[in-house]
Amino acid sequence: MILSISGVVLLGIIVFIFFRKDGLKGTHAIICALFGFYLASTAIAPSIKAGGASLASLLGGIKI
Repeated sequence: MILSISGVVLLGIIVFIFFRKDGLKGTHAIICALFGFYLASTAIAPSIKAGGASLASLLGGIKI
């Protein structure tokens, strides 16, 4: 749950930056959000979630 919340926050920050700096229109942000909701209900959603979890564990295992 924490990973999904932080992922949503990160994506929200990226959308906000695009909205403020690169001229992302509000309609584009709405379309991106709707695409995400629709993508989450498809059969590929478990694969995307597993890939995200794998990437998070990879990044979490990096020692600096």
